[in-house]
This record gives sequence, C-alpha cells and structure tokens, in this order.
Amino acid sequence: MWGCMTWEEVSYAAKIDGRMDGDLYLQILKDELQNSLEFYDLNSSDVIFQQDKNPKHTCKKVREWLDDQEFRTMVGPAQSPDLNPLEHLWGHLKRRLLEHEYPPKEMEELWRRIEEEWNKILAEVCQKLIESMPRRIEAVIKAKGGYTKY
Repeated sequence: MWGCMTWEEVSYAAKIDGRMDGDLYLQILKDELQNSLEFYDLNSSDVIFQQDKNPKHTCKKVREWLDDQEFRTMVGPAQSPDLNPLEHLWGHLKRRLLEHEYPPKEMEELWRRIEEEWNKILAEVCQKLIESMPRRIEAVIKAKGGYTKY
C-alpha cells in the first residue's frame, strides 16, 4: 500500500500488487501523489514531501523527477521511523486492523479492511502526528540518534 497524509486528512490508499521497485514508486508518485495534491487543492510550493532513504526512494529516476517538482522534498535518515510521522500513521492503521474480531480470509478482504480503516482516519490523528515532530526531533537529538520512546 502507498498513502500519504496532509494536515487535513489522508490521501487515497493505493493498492500495490507485487513488489515495489524504483519504477513502480516513480509511477505512484506521478499518479497518486500528484492526484492527491490536485484533489486536496494544495499549492505545490507549500508542500514538503517526506520520505526516507529507501533505495527505491533515492534511485536516480526518482531523484530527478522529485528535483523537477515545485514541492520541497525532505529526505530523512535511513531506518529512522521516529522522524517520519507517516510511519506512526501506519502503526495506527495496523492497530485498527487488529481490532477486527477475526483475521481476513483472503487478500481482497484484507484490502477492503485496509481501505475502510484508512478512510476513517481523522484529521486530528494526522495533526497530532505532525505536531509531535518537534518533540520527536528533540528526543532523537537527546538520544544522539539512538532509541527514543517514539
């Protein structure tokens, strides 16, 4: 699954079949990210797009495409979920999925649940995660890049 969040809400949930590589990631950015920016009527120059140093995020074709966009891109350190509010949104989604009475019987049922729970995420959840960033950054600095409570 690919998704993004804004101050106001989450984007559409994009189902990914198979393994994601740089080509697929670039196509998702061109389609899903651009469509999300347009749908939510966001001014690209006001947007900060955040991702980590996963190789598919930093491959040459993706970097070149991102360099051509009006929005700014913030690349966080590898393996740094403390500094990415979306990682905590994934955790929120997983906890909601675990609240179901029984596990899904098939992939389609799992995807229906993912979409349903994703679409229920409130703006307040996104805002709380975004507002927590100064505390997260402070905690990472204090821990000298080590483990934090986040």
